[in-house]
Amino acid sequence: MNGDEQLLNGRVQGAQHDDPNTGSPHRTYAELVGGPLDGLLLDIHGWRTEEVDEGVALTTDLPPWPGSRALYNPHPGEPLEPGPGGSCCFYYSGDKP
Repeated sequence: MNGDEQLLNGRVQGAQHDDPNTGSPHRTYAELVGGPLDGLLLDIHGWRTEEVDEGVALTTDLPPWPGSRALYNPHPGEPLEPGPGGSCCFYYSGDKP
């Protein structure tokens, strides 16, 4: 794990690297697995099932993907723990400029 990855691991996506925020037990998160944002938590609290199923394209400035969008999707049929404190995983599926 390189230095950038160590800074991101367990942090909420969009938070500053020096922010100790590792999430709240009152929110719902998707753990990002693989790719440039591996280890981050994406706050999906309040998302509808359809929104979760669609996955996300997240901007990253980390090398080797600066300025691109990293695509993350849930695995079909993988359970989402509903409600506050729940979680699931979004897996890296590629990137686009």
